[in-house]
Amino acid sequence: MLVSHSAGLAEEAVALARGIAGERVPIVAAGGTEDGGLGASVDLIERAVRDADQGDGVVLIPDLGSSVLTARLLEVPGRIVLADVPFVEGAVSAAVASGGGLPLAGVLAAAEEARGHRKL
Repeated sequence: MLVSHSAGLAEEAVALARGIAGERVPIVAAGGTEDGGLGASVDLIERAVRDADQGDGVVLIPDLGSSVLTARLLEVPGRIVLADVPFVEGAVSAAVASGGGLPLAGVLAAAEEARGHRKL
């Protein structure tokens, strides 16, 4: 699940991840505030967690700053886990792992591997 200050950014990153990993991957966007502004809404994130959770838990990938702090409020060890990863690269890696049927720990590990991928 992607947590961003911007609804548009979160939704576009989800579209990219689904485009690479497949449309059936359970990835959800939680971006912005209730009134459509920039920020991080715990209520939007909570609803998105419920939408994303298919019984195996949820990996939260925040963009920066207060979205990280807000996402941390929802952490539940072994059920709702926070990934300290690059937003786009982590999202794509997590989506591919999830689409491949990996359990929560495997999805988190795949996302975390994205932190070390070099582009050049």
